[in-house]
Amino acid sequence: MEDQNKTATQVLCYHCGEDLPKVKYQVGDKDFCCAGCMAVFKILSENNLCNYYVYNNNPGRQFKNESHLEYLDEPKIIDQLLDYKHESSSIITFYIPAIHCSSCIWLLEHLYKINPAIYSSRIDFLKKQVTISFNHDEISLRQLVETLNQIGYEPLISLQDVVQEHSSSVDKALVLKIAVAGFLMGNVMLFSFPEYFGLSGFEKQFQSLFGWLNLTFSIPAAFYCGRDYFTSAITSLKHRHINLDTPLALIIAVLFLRTAFEILFSTGPGFADTLTGLVFLLLMGKWLKQRTYHHISFDRDYRSYFPIAVTTLQNGKEKPVSINEIKIGDRLWIRNGELVPADAILMKGEAWMDMSFVTGESDPVHKVLGEIIYAGGRQTSEAIELEVIKPVSQSYLTGLWNNDNYKNNTEKQNFNDTVAKYFSLGVFLIAFAATGYWLLQNDSHKAWSAFTAVIIVACPCVLALSTPFTLSAILSVFDKKGFYVKNTDAVEELAKCDALIFDKTGTLTSNENAEIGFSGTISGEEKIIVGSLLRNSNHPLSRHILKALNVDRFYSLSDYKEVVGKGLTAKINNHSIYAGHLSMLPMEVESARESGVHIVIDHVYKGCFDIKQQWRSGLAQLILKLSKLKLLVLSGDTDKDRWMLDTIFTPKTTIRFRQSPHQKLHAVLKLQQGGNKVMMLGDGLNDAGALKQSDFGIALTDNINNFTPGCDAILKGSALNFLPDFIRLSKDGLKIIKISFAIAIVYNCIGIYFAVQGTLYPLVAAVLMPISTVTIISFTTLATRWFARKNKLI
Repeated sequence: MEDQNKTATQVLCYHCGEDLPKVKYQVGDKDFCCAGCMAVFKILSENNLCNYYVYNNNPGRQFKNESHLEYLDEPKIIDQLLDYKHESSSIITFYIPAIHCSSCIWLLEHLYKINPAIYSSRIDFLKKQVTISFNHDEISLRQLVETLNQIGYEPLISLQDVVQEHSSSVDKALVLKIAVAGFLMGNVMLFSFPEYFGLSGFEKQFQSLFGWLNLTFSIPAAFYCGRDYFTSAITSLKHRHINLDTPLALIIAVLFLRTAFEILFSTGPGFADTLTGLVFLLLMGKWLKQRTYHHISFDRDYRSYFPIAVTTLQNGKEKPVSINEIKIGDRLWIRNGELVPADAILMKGEAWMDMSFVTGESDPVHKVLGEIIYAGGRQTSEAIELEVIKPVSQSYLTGLWNNDNYKNNTEKQNFNDTVAKYFSLGVFLIAFAATGYWLLQNDSHKAWSAFTAVIIVACPCVLALSTPFTLSAILSVFDKKGFYVKNTDAVEELAKCDALIFDKTGTLTSNENAEIGFSGTISGEEKIIVGSLLRNSNHPLSRHILKALNVDRFYSLSDYKEVVGKGLTAKINNHSIYAGHLSMLPMEVESARESGVHIVIDHVYKGCFDIKQQWRSGLAQLILKLSKLKLLVLSGDTDKDRWMLDTIFTPKTTIRFRQSPHQKLHAVLKLQQGGNKVMMLGDGLNDAGALKQSDFGIALTDNINNFTPGCDAILKGSALNFLPDFIRLSKDGLKIIKISFAIAIVYNCIGIYFAVQGTLYPLVAAVLMPISTVTIISFTTLATRWFARKNKLI
């Protein structure tokens, strides 16, 4: 082979960093350890992807072509692995253990340059997960996996939920590092006893031996156990940002260099005990944080984010069940606007699915009988009947909810991010100032001691812990009461809100009980026609009327159309039918009632359903508790209930009727332009735009599957009266965070006072740091429970 060259010009493989063999491979001036690494380099070079090597030195993994991928040609296996498939496009998520640095992210996000059949790829670095959208007509799943293998990123393929499995498992690498660090610390402490007790001068040869042994133990402590801190710090500096690991990486490096200098030049015993003790305690603090945080996350996941029911068909009858109770083989009845919660086969009806939550494409996709409809799709036409073929994945639905594509575009910076940045800079300034002062005093020992002690004792890890632990504990309290907030950042937004907009129908009124009256004449056959139309709608009024009609059979329909906030139309048994607002009807109708649901069949006006909805209990007390906020009521209904709203709300409340979805959205924008932080409370149907635009959007639900990525929280109707308590607890959460910061500042001021004098030994500072971590975790947990009990939420 012409590219092979036996002369050695470099020590490591240019691609993977492994040692070069005697017979190595060469392309130009680049040396490789094997043909596989050379082949990967050629692939990247041919596709102009050599920037992969700019971000990190030797970022690749050694290529091993040992995979047997014949099973990926089996259609049944492919269907189980794919997240989504339609016509020529598919989406799949792989778990790739080899993802480890910024070069990995860069290369995997540029897969489309290697093969144009790959549309896009998104990386989740923390989960080591890549989601790939590709054209399965031009590149098969097996070829896609082979492409990943060829560039050194072999996916770990399992028919189980690999990501969930790995996220819940114990971090074995961290446990191993803790074990190694503990072993190193114990031995270094043992060899340092003569120094501690002033006995080292009696046996000079042992003093030198123990020094060299301590330096030897310091090497794996710094560069194996503490490697993650260096990696994190270097990555943050490349992005011109100082993260919380940067000062820790600096102090580990300083302690190691100082130890190496003193041992090599016999000027002192070094800081090996401080270094190994610091790394061990840092890793223990990280393990404690992970264990506590994972416990909170599991507690939240166990109760499930989405207890909202989906309608199932059992013996021909509709029955709502919780999403997490859906099993393979269940029949689901998905109405217009509802989300499909699990992969299923279309058994009845015409499906036009909005898959924008999954693919980003907004155009509805037409599905025919027998086709698979994937979880995350929203039905935009008539109601359909589906048969579940995969169990519900709560993590998948949560991923849709938390997807960055569906959040407001405004950059939101939380309290922790704002303060931690200035805190870190302040610590560096104090550390360097103390060092400079003692160097001017010609006391280099105190200078080094002051520098190391300041950075350790003032570690901003305490600040990093206070916010997530406090807000995660609050999320758990919310969940128990039926208030499902999507993430911790949303809790901060809730606490800042000073204006609250209510929808009326389905929000202030209950969807469970309503008095239905009909003015007009309608036959038994026409009742079935009306029921067959309304059965396809998810609107509260449609469900009330359908329940009152109490028909025992339904007809199939065609040309179904639903205009949000206006009404429905379709063709049923060769009859055209309209149901909705007067403006929706195909002809002029003289009616004493402007409100209600008007019915027209074959251009003949049949009458109007009048719905007297029951108001939710405790509304007057609820509004009184919320009186400190700026309140608005925006209703799409007529003003027939104004008298009731006037008795519930204060005179200062703005109440508007006949509001279209666009007008509700405009009202939110107007408040935000006036400097208000807006909370919107609606049913998630007609209010989708306003919910998404608001600073904190709440979809209120009773027993329907109106989960929407456009909202920040889902609130059970039975928990509405707890809303003021939820708001107070979120504000109390910010108080807890600020108190945590105050505790940390007091602790740091006391520690820094001794540290700058050079009288606080760095190991003592290292012991104090995890103690402060435990203190903050304990304080935030206990304080959250106390405030939750004070607000009567536990």
